[in-house]
Amino acid sequence: MSETTVYLDNAATTPITDNVLEAMLPWLKEGFGNASSLYSLGRRSAIALNKARAQCAEILGCESRNVYFTSGGTESDNTAVSGAARAARETGRRHFITSAFEHHAILEPMKRLAAEGFDITYLPVYENGIVKPSDLEAAIRPETSFVSIMTANNEIGTIQPVTELAGICREHGITFHTDAVQAVGNIPLDMKAAGIDMLSLSGHKLHAPKGIGILCAKDPYPLLLGGSQQNGRRAGTENIAAIVGLAEALRAAAEHTADKNARLRSMQERLITEISKLPGAKLNGDRTQRLPCNVNFSFPGHESETMILKLDLKGIAVSGGSACASGSLEPSHVLSAIGCSYDEAKSSLRITMSDLTTNEDITAFLQALPAVL
Repeated sequence: MSETTVYLDNAATTPITDNVLEAMLPWLKEGFGNASSLYSLGRRSAIALNKARAQCAEILGCESRNVYFTSGGTESDNTAVSGAARAARETGRRHFITSAFEHHAILEPMKRLAAEGFDITYLPVYENGIVKPSDLEAAIRPETSFVSIMTANNEIGTIQPVTELAGICREHGITFHTDAVQAVGNIPLDMKAAGIDMLSLSGHKLHAPKGIGILCAKDPYPLLLGGSQQNGRRAGTENIAAIVGLAEALRAAAEHTADKNARLRSMQERLITEISKLPGAKLNGDRTQRLPCNVNFSFPGHESETMILKLDLKGIAVSGGSACASGSLEPSHVLSAIGCSYDEAKSSLRITMSDLTTNEDITAFLQALPAVL
């Protein structure tokens, strides 16, 4: 097996960049103090923690006190749904709305709630992979209390009209949550401007380390008990190095979003144009209303796993969909939701880029793919 030289699976995870690593190193070594301790070593960690929280809040457009650091997107999503369910049990408004192609970190908690007697509505996403605000409006009932629609899909990259969706929820007094794991760092996102109540993100999707994420929420339901950390909402000693790294990754992403996206759009257009020339190739999702880093094609008659392994032998890393569903025998629920056939869903490749991706990487992939097919 060749060493990976072209990495095009950035929706699965991204490498830690030098600036993030440099920001983390002092807190991995001499700055090891517990932020809850009263002596100077602990106080320095507490100062770093508060500074990172304030920096993340400013970039995300929310109040600093509403930023809660988690282990990643899955915990943030699970916590959002669990908190909404707890409130719904108290109010009796036990109708939740989500989309048919959310991440499993949303769909699985919803499935559990349905088994407990909650009523869950799954909005369609159509062939282009985009939720229609009119469908949300039509699905709302007096007992609806929570809506969760991802900002951008993790497999096909389609961007949802979250500002419009959040506005509808606000008119009806409904909490609106968005899984922004793929979106943050790739497109501008301001919670206050968009009217978003709750937001989830994961650090390793934007060049921060794995194991760190954020839930932006007002007084979320405490999932971890046993300590007073994070206002008593998430007990446990904070990972200062990872938190500082996430804040630095967010800062860098916010500073360079426009320049990065202009470059990524150019590479994305090149990929779509060239791949579309291959026999039977089918683009999945909307061509323009998608993340600039995402391209997803089906190649009916070819198995995703075979293509991925053959590209790996050439030193190129891509995926067939969500890394969280890797190894599943079932076709992608995302591709099924947008109307792909079984054959199309089992023959997809997801090519995802980052600000480290080069034109040479794209050239190498485009040269290798026809031979693999």
